[in-house]
Amino acid sequence: MEDDLAAWLRLTLLPGIGPERQRSLLAAFGLPGQVFAAGRSAIIAVAGADTADLLFAAPDEARIAAALAWAAEPGNHILTLGDAAYPRGLLEIPDPPVLLYVKGDPALLSSNALAIVGARSATPGGAANAQAFAEHLAGAGLTIVSGLALGIDAAAHRGALAQGEGKTVAVIGTGADRVYPARHQALAREIAQRGAIVSELPLGTPALPHNFPRRNRLIAGLARGVLVVEAAIGSGSLITARLASECGREVFAIPGSIHSPLARGCHRLIRDGAKLVETAADVLDELAWGRPAAAETPPARGTQRRRSPAAADASQALFPPPAPDADLPPEQAAVLGALGHDPLDVDTLAARSGLTLDALYAILLALELDGRISRLPGGRYQRH
Repeated sequence: MEDDLAAWLRLTLLPGIGPERQRSLLAAFGLPGQVFAAGRSAIIAVAGADTADLLFAAPDEARIAAALAWAAEPGNHILTLGDAAYPRGLLEIPDPPVLLYVKGDPALLSSNALAIVGARSATPGGAANAQAFAEHLAGAGLTIVSGLALGIDAAAHRGALAQGEGKTVAVIGTGADRVYPARHQALAREIAQRGAIVSELPLGTPALPHNFPRRNRLIAGLARGVLVVEAAIGSGSLITARLASECGREVFAIPGSIHSPLARGCHRLIRDGAKLVETAADVLDELAWGRPAAAETPPARGTQRRRSPAAADASQALFPPPAPDADLPPEQAAVLGALGHDPLDVDTLAARSGLTLDALYAILLALELDGRISRLPGGRYQRH
């Protein structure tokens, strides 16, 4: 078995032979051992002399040995395109990875899953929505798939983990032995213990910009649908949504304020046919997925359900507000940032900003007189 895996590693670790050529060689000859046994003339007839030269170069024995040692560690796995455990969802995308490096439970890659993606620079409200939706959907039995990035991704993973039995899968754009961003080390450890981290990239691969758009196709392929929580125009989340649609997956989007640039990507998706969702029940109903009768569906942002001060503080700490207005005093800019772009009640705003109610009301009055916010019925405020 180790000899078979060594042949897979030899094929995928050869420099100059990318995934497309690897798949074409496997299609022509069978398993990697048969590819290497085919002989130079047979390889030339199928893939050309350049490929034959690369294929029969000396293998990188040190990297192969390191990968085999990594796979032998508890909780680590390498799935090949020929394994029965290889996730069927990835076989439905145009370019399935030849190898998958997995930390955690590889069976989760074949479970019923929903991807939750969105902006790295998430607003506090967007992060709160992602966490609440993920927690509810994980509680209903769906595995939550995301990309371990800042903002919406991290909130989705944390929401799934907040459920006692909730499961989550992180698809990363580095080697499976690395964590990016570094501040997610603790989160990555928890995901590996209770879910799975997966990468198609060789061990040791650093965070390179071109690898992250490619990993989005895996997020889309592993899930039954993709929920976009917040996304600007041009966001990588829109790439994930497009890839999901091309694979026949459902695409969902949460609408936002017309004043928020992070809502425009979601609004474009909805105009293009994505399902508008306001509650997690909307997703479950569209997927025809059974859910516990007593479960409460979390509302999308802009509704009046109040969150606990502790939850609001956690959201503010993990997902900082957008950059403050430069022409404002720091305390006013901080309150505007905590307010975001949607109506918010004063209790939640106080918890997010860390201010006393007396101090907060004074700042809100100044912002209202300056024409930057409006007071709404029910004691809520909204920025202009």
